[in-house]
Amino acid sequence: MARSFSRLDRVGDQIRKDLSSIISRELKDPRVSLLTINDVRVSKDLGVAEVYFTCMALGDEQDENKRVAEVESVLAKAAPMLRSLLGKQLSLRVTPMLRFHYDRTLTTGAKMDQLIREARSKDSDQQLQQDSDGSGQD
Repeated sequence: MARSFSRLDRVGDQIRKDLSSIISRELKDPRVSLLTINDVRVSKDLGVAEVYFTCMALGDEQDENKRVAEVESVLAKAAPMLRSLLGKQLSLRVTPMLRFHYDRTLTTGAKMDQLIREARSKDSDQQLQQDSDGSGQD
Protein backbone atom coordinates (compact mmCIF):
# COMPACT_ATOMS: atom_id res chain seq x y z
CA MET A 1 0.00 0.00 0.00
CA ALA A 2 1.36 3.45 -0.93
CA ARG A 3 2.18 5.88 1.81
CA SER A 4 0.17 9.07 1.62
CA PHE A 5 2.90 11.42 2.82
CA SER A 6 6.43 10.06 2.44
CA ARG A 7 9.62 11.35 4.03
CA LEU A 8 10.61 12.97 0.73
CA ASP A 9 7.33 14.89 0.73
CA ARG A 10 7.89 16.05 4.31
CA VAL A 11 11.47 17.13 3.58
CA GLY A 12 10.34 18.96 0.43
CA ASP A 13 7.59 20.73 2.34
CA GLN A 14 10.01 21.79 5.08
CA ILE A 15 12.51 23.06 2.49
CA ARG A 16 9.71 25.03 0.82
CA LYS A 17 8.75 26.71 4.10
CA ASP A 18 12.31 27.44 5.21
CA LEU A 19 13.46 28.60 1.79
CA SER A 20 10.51 30.99 1.47
CA SER A 21 11.44 32.52 4.79
CA ILE A 22 15.15 32.74 3.94
CA ILE A 23 14.52 34.35 0.55
CA SER A 24 12.21 36.99 2.01
CA ARG A 25 14.67 37.79 4.83
CA GLU A 26 18.08 37.46 3.21
CA LEU A 27 17.79 38.32 -0.48
CA LYS A 28 17.69 42.08 -0.90
CA ASP A 29 17.42 42.01 -4.69
CA PRO A 30 14.19 43.79 -5.75
CA ARG A 31 13.72 41.33 -8.63
CA VAL A 32 12.80 38.59 -6.13
CA SER A 33 10.55 40.73 -3.96
CA LEU A 34 7.30 39.14 -5.20
CA LEU A 35 8.46 35.53 -5.31
CA THR A 36 6.46 32.51 -4.19
CA ILE A 37 7.86 29.02 -3.72
CA ASN A 38 5.12 26.70 -4.98
CA ASP A 39 6.69 23.28 -4.66
CA VAL A 40 9.94 21.50 -3.83
CA ARG A 41 10.66 18.01 -5.14
CA VAL A 42 13.56 16.23 -3.50
CA SER A 43 15.50 13.40 -5.15
CA LYS A 44 15.44 9.99 -3.47
CA ASP A 45 19.00 10.39 -2.17
CA LEU A 46 18.20 13.92 -0.87
CA GLY A 47 21.04 15.26 -2.99
CA VAL A 48 19.03 17.64 -5.16
CA ALA A 49 15.97 19.76 -4.50
CA GLU A 50 14.05 21.01 -7.53
CA VAL A 51 12.44 24.28 -6.42
CA TYR A 52 9.44 25.55 -8.40
CA PHE A 53 8.55 29.23 -8.02
CA THR A 54 6.30 31.90 -9.43
CA CYS A 55 6.83 35.63 -9.45
CA MET A 56 4.72 38.64 -10.17
CA ALA A 57 5.29 39.57 -13.80
CA LEU A 58 3.69 42.66 -15.23
CA GLY A 59 3.27 43.31 -18.91
CA ASP A 60 3.04 41.10 -21.95
CA GLU A 61 4.46 37.61 -22.47
CA GLN A 62 7.83 38.87 -23.69
CA ASP A 63 8.26 41.03 -20.56
CA GLU A 64 7.23 38.05 -18.44
CA ASN A 65 9.83 35.79 -20.05
CA LYS A 66 12.52 38.42 -19.51
CA ARG A 67 11.54 38.85 -15.85
CA VAL A 68 11.48 35.09 -15.28
CA ALA A 69 14.96 34.75 -16.80
CA GLU A 70 16.26 37.51 -14.51
CA VAL A 71 14.75 35.92 -11.41
CA GLU A 72 16.11 32.48 -12.34
CA SER A 73 19.54 34.05 -12.79
CA VAL A 74 19.40 35.79 -9.40
CA LEU A 75 18.28 32.58 -7.68
CA ALA A 76 20.94 30.48 -9.40
CA LYS A 77 23.66 32.89 -8.25
CA ALA A 78 22.24 32.95 -4.72
CA ALA A 79 21.78 29.15 -4.54
CA PRO A 80 25.03 28.40 -2.64
CA MET A 81 24.24 31.03 -0.01
CA LEU A 82 20.61 29.86 0.24
CA ARG A 83 21.78 26.26 0.58
CA SER A 84 24.16 27.21 3.39
CA LEU A 85 21.46 29.08 5.30
CA LEU A 86 19.00 26.28 4.67
CA GLY A 87 21.48 23.73 6.02
CA LYS A 88 21.57 25.57 9.34
CA GLN A 89 17.80 25.18 9.69
CA LEU A 90 17.35 21.61 8.45
CA SER A 91 18.25 18.60 10.51
CA LEU A 92 19.65 16.57 7.61
CA ARG A 93 23.10 15.07 7.18
CA VAL A 94 23.43 16.61 3.73
CA THR A 95 21.68 19.73 2.50
CA PRO A 96 20.35 19.23 -1.03
CA MET A 97 21.68 21.28 -3.94
CA LEU A 98 19.04 23.77 -5.04
CA ARG A 99 17.83 24.01 -8.64
CA PHE A 100 15.28 26.69 -9.41
CA HIS A 101 12.57 26.39 -12.07
CA TYR A 102 9.79 28.77 -12.98
CA ASP A 103 6.40 27.12 -12.41
CA ARG A 104 4.29 27.80 -15.48
CA THR A 105 1.20 26.10 -14.05
CA LEU A 106 -0.63 29.35 -13.33
CA THR A 107 0.04 30.92 -16.72
CA THR A 108 -0.78 27.70 -18.55
CA GLY A 109 -3.99 27.37 -16.53
CA ALA A 110 -5.01 30.94 -17.32
CA LYS A 111 -4.39 30.37 -21.04
CA MET A 112 -6.40 27.13 -20.98
CA ASP A 113 -9.23 28.87 -19.15
CA GLN A 114 -9.29 31.63 -21.77
CA LEU A 115 -9.34 29.09 -24.62
CA ILE A 116 -12.22 27.20 -22.98
CA ARG A 117 -14.18 30.43 -22.50
CA GLU A 118 -13.63 31.38 -26.16
CA ALA A 119 -14.72 27.93 -27.35
CA ARG A 120 -17.85 27.98 -25.19
CA SER A 121 -18.71 31.49 -26.38
CA LYS A 122 -18.24 30.42 -29.99
CA ASP A 123 -20.43 27.34 -29.45
CA SER A 124 -23.20 29.36 -27.83
CA ASP A 125 -23.04 31.94 -30.67
CA GLN A 126 -23.34 29.15 -33.24
CA GLN A 127 -26.26 27.62 -31.33
CA LEU A 128 -28.05 30.98 -31.20
CA GLN A 129 -27.46 31.47 -34.92
CA GLN A 130 -28.84 27.98 -35.69
CA ASP A 131 -31.87 28.58 -33.49
CA SER A 132 -32.60 31.94 -35.16
CA ASP A 133 -32.18 30.44 -38.67
CA GLY A 134 -34.55 27.65 -37.84
CA SER A 135 -32.00 25.05 -38.84
CA GLY A 136 -31.78 23.74 -35.30
CA GLN A 137 -35.39 22.47 -35.45
CA ASP A 138 -36.34 18.95 -36.58
